[in-house]
Amino acid sequence: MLVDHPERLLAWLTLALLLDAVLGDPPWLWRRLPHPVVLIGRAITRLERLLLDEAAPPARKRRLGALLVALMVAGAFGLGLAVHLIAAGIPHGWLVEALLGGVMLAQRSLHDHVLAVARGMDQGIEAACRAVSMIVGRDPERLDSPAVGRAAIESAAENFSDGVIAPLVWALLLGLPGLLAYKAINTMDSMIGHKSPRYLEFGRAAARLDDRVNLPASRLSAVLVMLGALLLPGAAPGAAWRTVRRDARLHRSPNAGWPEAAFAGALGIRLCGPRSYGGVPSVAHWIGSGRAEVTAGDVRRSLVLLWLAWAVAAGAVGAGWWVLAAGS
Repeated sequence: MLVDHPERLLAWLTLALLLDAVLGDPPWLWRRLPHPVVLIGRAITRLERLLLDEAAPPARKRRLGALLVALMVAGAFGLGLAVHLIAAGIPHGWLVEALLGGVMLAQRSLHDHVLAVARGMDQGIEAACRAVSMIVGRDPERLDSPAVGRAAIESAAENFSDGVIAPLVWALLLGLPGLLAYKAINTMDSMIGHKSPRYLEFGRAAARLDDRVNLPASRLSAVLVMLGALLLPGAAPGAAWRTVRRDARLHRSPNAGWPEAAFAGALGIRLCGPRSYGGVPSVAHWIGSGRAEVTAGDVRRSLVLLWLAWAVAAGAVGAGWWVLAAGS
């Protein structure tokens, strides 16, 4: 870990994981204060207005997009470093880092959104489609109930990697500055990293950087899901391993296929497959060799697996803190 006082880092990360798991994103708080990710998004929007010239040649758009990325990453890292240095100089300042770290993790909010899909599936296809439209970009009106269930589990798998494990990895490596820099990169990818005419060139640097910084977490997430499957009665950790080896690289994303394949194999289902975005059909490989008829029960079971994988990660961080604290 490229940080000083690793026992302090592990202490606030352990608390941040627990705070996120218990509190999530309380609406009463974010109705009164802007969420840090919202502030990151506003900064990206302002820089985009300054830098993006839609009439510019593609090469210039790519350079200006790369400049936006550099400014955002440097700014987020610098802000994280400033907060870390201030916190290090005050009594119990690590609690400040824990509070900010907990805000930047997304396990509880991910659980709540996916559970809402399962409850919607219980009520009928219209309620299910409304719930799943909150977490995926594909056309909800073209989905039947099994497709809604698959979309929810895919979202759980991918966002476990991007929203929980990747921030944790970069915090372990670079402390709070690494965590904030990662969130800036991930937010840029969400806002400008897609292949629309407006962002195809301008957002290329953001998309490529996001792919690279998420690579270690996607592989680690798959391992955590396999370990979690060992604790879930009826799950198949061996099938998860085989599915990851066979199918993870079939996904159009270089990273999302890893945790999705682990979930598919562990739960005995198939994920991905054909879907539609903005009315345009998209051909995608199936991941997994189990049932394609995913039910609300499968979605709920995926949430149990999600928490077991989270528990393995949180337990490892907490155990590391305990070992370091006991030896100091």
